Formats: sequence, C-alpha cells, structure tokens
Amino acid sequence: MPATEKLRLDKYLWAIRLFKTRTLAAAACDNGKVKFNGSAAKAAKHIKIGDEYEVKTEAKRWRIKVTGLLHSRVKYEEAIKYYVDITPAEEIQRLQYQAEAFYTGKRKSKIGRPTKKQRRDLGDFLED
Repeated sequence: MPATEKLRLDKYLWAIRLFKTRTLAAAACDNGKVKFNGSAAKAAKHIKIGDEYEVKTEAKRWRIKVTGLLHSRVKYEEAIKYYVDITPAEEIQRLQYQAEAFYTGKRKSKIGRPTKKQRRDLGDFLED
C-alpha cells in the first residue's frame, strides 16, 4: 500500500463493521460521536495507520487504533485485523454489568401477579 493512500473516516468505520451502513458512520461523525485527539472528527477526515479514535455507538464506547487501511467491507474475521480495540477496562466492566441487569421480560417466580393456576386455587379457597 502506498504511503499517500487516502481513506475517509466514515468509510473506514463502516468497513471495519463498527456501523451497519456508511450513512450511519457519517451521521455519527457529524453528531460528534467520533473523536480524534479529544475533538470531534469529520466524516471526510483522512485516516492514517496509528491514529486512535473514540467511537460511541449504541452498544459501546469504542477506543480503537488503526492498524491497516480497509477500503471495502469484509467479513468480521477479516475486519478485526485492521484495528486494535483499546477500550478501557472500566467501559468493558460497565457493559458486563448492563448485560447482567438486562431485563428479559420473563416474570420472576413468585413475584407479581398470580398465575392462572394460582388464581383458580385462590378462587376455590375463597368459595369454601
């Protein structure tokens, strides 16, 4: 790869699969969710190997280091070779805590409204 090779930030973020579409990657840049050296990075910014970016997605706050330039979207196993995830440990712990506290929608046993069987038993008890 030539040293003068140019690659836009939004295209790179899409290619390494941090965003589902390039439009979402560009919108994240426009909304200040992508930072380079502490300041917001524009979608048209040309990236270089060794750059570090802070990227805030819906799921996670990433901190990545560019290890290679990727121009087209490839499968995940290939894409992870083009960046290093240097996300701080406290962010990873926060994500694990959120996963543990995730509400599945299933009612916990013996808490809340009675089940149909419990209502029948209660009705039988009150009728006697």
